[in-house]
Amino acid sequence: MSLIVAYDPAWERRGLELAAEIRSLLGPLALRVEHIGSTSIPGMAAKPVFDLQVSVAGLDAAAAAFDGPLAGFGLDRRPYDSDHVPAGYDDPPSLWVKRYWNGFAGEAGGERINLHCRLAGSPNERLALLFRDWFRAHALAVPAYASFKESLASAVDDDVEVYTDVKDPVVDLVVAVAEEWAAATGWTP
Repeated sequence: MSLIVAYDPAWERRGLELAAEIRSLLGPLALRVEHIGSTSIPGMAAKPVFDLQVSVAGLDAAAAAFDGPLAGFGLDRRPYDSDHVPAGYDDPPSLWVKRYWNGFAGEAGGERINLHCRLAGSPNERLALLFRDWFRAHALAVPAYASFKESLASAVDDDVEVYTDVKDPVVDLVVAVAEEWAAATGWTP
């Protein structure tokens, strides 16, 4: 099976359902739960994985409270506690911390989920939403980015780690343009 698959119009509805399920599961420590990543962008070819973002006031307290309910939902915490800092950002990596769970979950389908728990107001929380919203506002950019992802996945024989390493600088290019758009439009998460 290819790492990247054609867009599925059902992703939008299912992403919202999964976000609602996670929100209900995690309670008030989860300030926001959002469907992010490529499956949240209409028309975008993607890995058939739902990326969800949980925004919290404190990572350690949230992680301790979330581990049990998320394990019961089919998601296990992984040791990926920071995000890639985009090229051109001079932020210390300590601003890009997170907690991360993944697995097959969901009450009605066993979808693959990557759950990113980030601090509310942090640059990595904002970036995930900016990336999604910029593509939603620029539908003409979606086929080009999707084509890049499909070609990359094929070139690296669907090796997820190499795929991610090569894709990160291209994401940085998108982010540079998205930041200009955010400034020009007054976009906020």
